[in-house]
Amino acid sequence: MPRMVQCVKLGRELPGLECPPFPGPLGQRIYEQVSAQAWRMWPQQATLIINHYGLSLGDPNAQQILMKAMEEFFFGEHAQVPEGWTPPTAAPAKGGPRRK
Repeated sequence: MPRMVQCVKLGRELPGLECPPFPGPLGQRIYEQVSAQAWRMWPQQATLIINHYGLSLGDPNAQQILMKAMEEFFFGEHAQVPEGWTPPTAAPAKGGPRRK
């Protein structure tokens, strides 16, 4: 049976992560308070942030910006998704590029 957590992001009890996603206090906090389902939402958000700010993750300052954004995404004032929200489903692909 999976370990259950009261997910701070989705506002309900859901299966948690199997282990902290990375070392340190933020990784431990995510492990204790974020569900596996909510954690799977982070990569898309991280990509948006990286692209928007043009972050190079080899730069320690960029890493710090991303970590702060992660903390805000999961634990910030407006972090919880609205009641009744469900993740969007992937739209089926509509034909590929047309060839002449």
